[in-house]
Amino acid sequence: MLTLRQLFLANNAQTTNFPLLLEFERAEGIYLYDKQGKAYIDLISGIGVSNLGHGNPYVIKAIKDQVDKYMHLMVYGEYVQTPQVRFAEKLISILPANLQSVYFTNSGAEAVEGALKLVKRFTGRQQIIAFHNSYHGSTQGALSVMGNEEYKQAYRPLLPGVNFIRFNEIDDLQFITKETACVIIETIQGEAGIRVPDLAYMQALKTRCNETGALLILDEIQAAFGRTGKLFAFEHFGIEPDILLLAKALGGGMPVGAFISSNVIMDALKDNPILGHITTFGGHPVCCAAGLAALEVLLDEHLVDSVAAQEELMRSLLIHPAIKEVRGKGLMLALEFENFDLNKKIIDRCIENGVIVDWFLHCSNAMRIAPPLIITHKEIKNACTVILEAIEYYDHH
Repeated sequence: MLTLRQLFLANNAQTTNFPLLLEFERAEGIYLYDKQGKAYIDLISGIGVSNLGHGNPYVIKAIKDQVDKYMHLMVYGEYVQTPQVRFAEKLISILPANLQSVYFTNSGAEAVEGALKLVKRFTGRQQIIAFHNSYHGSTQGALSVMGNEEYKQAYRPLLPGVNFIRFNEIDDLQFITKETACVIIETIQGEAGIRVPDLAYMQALKTRCNETGALLILDEIQAAFGRTGKLFAFEHFGIEPDILLLAKALGGGMPVGAFISSNVIMDALKDNPILGHITTFGGHPVCCAAGLAALEVLLDEHLVDSVAAQEELMRSLLIHPAIKEVRGKGLMLALEFENFDLNKKIIDRCIENGVIVDWFLHCSNAMRIAPPLIITHKEIKNACTVILEAIEYYDHH
């Protein structure tokens, strides 16, 4: 009889030769529990997904209630389905006035794909500007705007007409021209190791897009829903996107993404040809019910209000000569070490000692810290104690 681990390795497609192989029985709050009952602090929220932690009762009730009514009925956009309508209404109520039309997808990558099609269709232009060290997902279009050749070269040819500029470099904004359909940028770069742009830069970027008629796509797939200490990260910079990309925390633990724009821009998908973007499961009723419930919890419990203090506490604790820099905003942080080797050893020891942290795709010498927003000050102290112990252990070995 094969164990679950053996079956996983034999039958489930693998993405590396060294999966973590942690096996969990249940999850609650900020904790994951293995078969032996050992608790692990989830300090990465399943990569930015579990902003409310695990097993929120309000979200679970919404899921169960919706399952009893109906699940999939029809491909996206044909039937009036209560969870989609209510969720879109709630999202629009907390967004700037120009973001008034929500297209629900299955994932962040699909939201990227839909948005890239939309800008070409609306502007009639073909050039796309993206950024070095950006990450927008793994599908062909999303990969085309990823700024890391190492992860792309094996899959070429990709989308033509994509040009890359440097993140947070005002000089490079000159490359945005009247030929540019869109600029796609993470409001705060994630896989680059949490890079926060300057206020002046983001405002200059928005001004340049306005001057040239290029649409500004802000990818907040990781950064939204309170993670940075504001509901949306663009609120830190006093700008508004033409198209906003959401996913990860959007579904409260269920798979859902969205691209959101104005009615005028979004209407471009309706004709020449009709059905300009199609998805079967996008905006699945159960996922939308979960997402709406999660958003209501986030707002009703004022979880965003406590993020700044949580960040301050973390920064005050995570001080060690081996930590070169702590970067980020809110509970979207990166701890930079000398090299990947040291970072990986520290990460492995943290996991061994019950704290799950991770590294970044384009910045392998930095540690990812992105806990659920419900983490208490006591839990932050406990987690930081484990991290510092691991650093101390390898700093002396």
